[in-house]
Amino acid sequence: MKKLVIIAIIAGLFTSCEEFKKGYEDGKKDAQEEAEIVSNKTPEVTLYKFSGGTVQANNLNLFAQGDTYKGESKQLADAFYVIKHPDGVLLWDTGLPEMLVGQEPYTPEGGAFTISRKDSIKMQLASVGMTTEDVDMIAFSHIHFDHTGAANHFPKAKWFVQSTEYDFANSEEIKGNSFYAPTSFNQLTNVEKLDGDKDVFGDGTVIIKSMPGHTAGHQVLFLQLKNNGPTLLSGDIYHFEKNRQDAVVPQFNYDIPETEKSIKEFEAFAKAQNATVIIQHDAEDFAKTPAILN
Repeated sequence: MKKLVIIAIIAGLFTSCEEFKKGYEDGKKDAQEEAEIVSNKTPEVTLYKFSGGTVQANNLNLFAQGDTYKGESKQLADAFYVIKHPDGVLLWDTGLPEMLVGQEPYTPEGGAFTISRKDSIKMQLASVGMTTEDVDMIAFSHIHFDHTGAANHFPKAKWFVQSTEYDFANSEEIKGNSFYAPTSFNQLTNVEKLDGDKDVFGDGTVIIKSMPGHTAGHQVLFLQLKNNGPTLLSGDIYHFEKNRQDAVVPQFNYDIPETEKSIKEFEAFAKAQNATVIIQHDAEDFAKTPAILN
C-alpha cells in the first residue's frame, strides 16, 4: 500500500510539473504575441542626416568659461535632420545661411568662427526623393543663425517653438545680437507655441523636449527608432564630446545656471531611456552617424 501511495504522489508531481510547464509555455507565447502586436502598432520612423555646413571654431574657449580651451580651435559639424513618420515629416534645424553655398569660407568680424556651406537644402532633400513641400512641420533646437539658415523655404510648415524662444525672437533684446538672424525664419507664420515637451505624433516616437539655457527656449529631440532604438539629438546642449564629458557650459549661453539644470535633466533622461546621444555639432559624431537611421 505504501508503495502505491508513493507512486501516486510521484504521478501527481509529474502531472503538476507538466501542467506548470504548459502554463509557462502558454504564458510565454501570449507575452511574445502581445509584444509583437505592440511592435507592429508602433509606427516606423526614419531619420535622415544632412550637413548644413561646417563651423571652424577659431576661438574654442568661447565654448567654456574661464580658460578651459584657451588657444584651441576645432572643426565643428552643422547637422540638420528630417524625421519621416507615417503621419507627417518634421524638419529639425536647417543649417547655416544658404548665401554661403558656392562661396569661399567666410570669417565674420571678430574672427571667432569661419563658416561654410556646400549644398542647399532643396538639393539635399531631392537626394532622398523629397521636396520642400513634403515638410509638414519644422522645429529648431534653437534660433541661433547656424540652425535657421534655410528656414524660409518652408513657409507653410507648422513651426513648433517654445513660448520663451518665440518671445525672445520678437523682443528688442534680439536686435543687434550677431548670434541670431531673425530674417532667416520670418516666413514661418504657422506657429504652435510650446510650454514644455511636445509628443509630435502622439505615439511617443518623436518628442520635442524643452531644455532651456543655451537660448531662452532651447530644446532637444527624442526619437524611438525601430532598429537604432531610443535616440537623442542634442541640439546645442553640447557642442562636442569633451563638452559632454566635463559638462562644460559655453560662456555665451543665454542662461548658464538654467543650462546646468538642463544638462542634468538631459543626462538623467538619456540614462533612463538608454538612449544613443548624437551631438549635432560634433564632427566625429556626424561622420559616424549613418545617413539614414530607422
